[in-house]
Amino acid sequence: MGLNNYDYILKEISLFVSLSDKERAFVQNKSGLAEYKKGQLIYKEGSPPSYFYCILKGRVVISTLDPHGKQTILECLHRGKYFGIISVLTGEPHSVTAKALNDCLLLTISKDNFDSLLKKIPRLAIDLSKTLSRRLKRKDIHQKTIFESTIIAVLSSFPQAGKTVYASNLAFAIAKETHKKAVIVDICPKDKVHRLSRILNASSNYRVFNLSARGLDIAGIKDYIFKDKLGIDITYLTYANGNESWPRAVVDILSLLVNDYHYIILDLPSLREDSILTILNQSDIIHILTSPKETDLKNTRRLIKKLESDFNFTPAKIKIIVNENRPSKLTLEEKFALLNHDIFANLPRIETRVSGRLVLEKPEAEYSKVLRRISRQEGGCLVGLALGVGVAYGFCHIGVLKVIEEEKIPIDIISGSSIGALIASLWATGRTSEEILKLTKEFREPKFIWSLLDFTFPLRGFIKGNKLYNFLKKYLGNKTFYDIKVPLKIIASDVKRKESRIFDQGSLIDAIMASCSMPGVFTPFTFKGEMLFDGGIISPLPTEPLFELGVRKIIAVNVTPSRQDIIKQYNQIKENIVAKAKVVNQKYWFNLKEYLRRKLKINILDFIFSSFEIMQSEVAQKEAQLADVVLHPDTSGLHWMELHKSEEFAKRGEEEARKNLDKIWKVINE
Repeated sequence: MGLNNYDYILKEISLFVSLSDKERAFVQNKSGLAEYKKGQLIYKEGSPPSYFYCILKGRVVISTLDPHGKQTILECLHRGKYFGIISVLTGEPHSVTAKALNDCLLLTISKDNFDSLLKKIPRLAIDLSKTLSRRLKRKDIHQKTIFESTIIAVLSSFPQAGKTVYASNLAFAIAKETHKKAVIVDICPKDKVHRLSRILNASSNYRVFNLSARGLDIAGIKDYIFKDKLGIDITYLTYANGNESWPRAVVDILSLLVNDYHYIILDLPSLREDSILTILNQSDIIHILTSPKETDLKNTRRLIKKLESDFNFTPAKIKIIVNENRPSKLTLEEKFALLNHDIFANLPRIETRVSGRLVLEKPEAEYSKVLRRISRQEGGCLVGLALGVGVAYGFCHIGVLKVIEEEKIPIDIISGSSIGALIASLWATGRTSEEILKLTKEFREPKFIWSLLDFTFPLRGFIKGNKLYNFLKKYLGNKTFYDIKVPLKIIASDVKRKESRIFDQGSLIDAIMASCSMPGVFTPFTFKGEMLFDGGIISPLPTEPLFELGVRKIIAVNVTPSRQDIIKQYNQIKENIVAKAKVVNQKYWFNLKEYLRRKLKINILDFIFSSFEIMQSEVAQKEAQLADVVLHPDTSGLHWMELHKSEEFAKRGEEEARKNLDKIWKVINE
């Protein structure tokens, strides 16, 4: 198992993504690559410090011995995660055992080289400290039971924002989707009632841990943790107004909880006092709930500004959730403008009885679906689907989607370039694979493709694209990214800047037109003064946008013929010609000439597409390295312009997906 483009993978690892090319080259110079086979030991608990390890491919299982000598699994780490760091920094023996769960390729850095990296690139130490803060705190108190924990703080800039309902459902959803331990910590002042107990229909006799009590025994918190029958733990904390020591007590409690819970959800009071910030500093992620009303959005913007400017919180740490329970006439663009911050999620109005377990009781509710997606993202178990370029070859995507629907394979986010963008958009807006295939019936005759082409004087392209625009308008209308059912990323190419352009806001048709504008064929699509071209120029298999969003389980559908595919098809044509020549006589000579003319004819579109095909094949192979499963349907005997053969293309895609079902489920379930 090798890696064809080491630097390409390296720059996608979260630890190194912000580094310059020069800094990444320095990392590459100071590091090495090590391969481990499935089941092979990387290092054993108690062994001397070895290396800093970062997973480039594969998965690693982390385990430890309990007091009875039994090996206990703490975590399964995937690509982009690193381990061995504590021993490298402290010189102490390894506190856990690391073993390859499947075939792995690891980046390794020795202690001396790691010290050189931190001196050369000091900001790496800051990023690493965030990881260290989540791993094995206060391990002197009791036996470690997990490898790494994540603290998510939930707050709002005003009361009655739906904060507690959200925090509770988030905890249940994370526990369900990740199959890991989660606890929700409900904090409120003494003069208030813990709302969580009411929305969970819990007994009124629950015990509350008083953070303001004299002689506070933090270790006693274990007696105040209640186990909900449906999968999470809960603890209630209270404090006296005017008491200034309670935030410090919460921090001490968190330093204990991180030993036993993978996820800690903090339901914080709706206060703007600085004492809350002491707790927020311990959080890895902050979810701020707001409503779509202008006043609430402005209040939230002021809160964000305070967190960022006064307390140095990074924008990536702050995630805004808009609860649509309150009516508003503001457009999505107006909400963005008022917040001056990305919106992480929109919570639909809850039509049913408010429940802290809605995600379990009514999983098909729209609110539950959004929480599921949020929890899978925060839980690091998102499944992404990347649909590649290929004109008629792209109809293979329809067959893949059919298998995904029938097998109920969870897809949390989808990306597409060119024809992949079109099919992804139709599916993301709610059409099934069967409905999408029916739409292709319009291409029932080979000549139909020409009806989509409106020729113009070839200054920047000889096809204007107006007919294609009208075709898209027929099936997508005025739909925007706000209307989609599954998060969608559409890729176009900004040739001037030599970078991809990712669309995830605004009109779907505009995004698709930009993604389908093949240079030399279509006139460049102009968007906000920028000229954009086909997404396949830079990203023919758009796995990178998914990886950058934190998706670590990626299924990619690469329909671009490889160099081997092209050679194979060429050889088949030659064999058919030879076979036909053997049986033909002089009488049928003109038939043979016609056969050769049909098989080997080349027009200007073939010239252009073939050129792109060669280029895209190489880039797609590189992008495929970021995918866990790559589906490459067999398109031999089919041509990129044969739109009328959509059923045959879809069949090839379905066959390839079914052939790889075991691989897909293995990745999803790991």
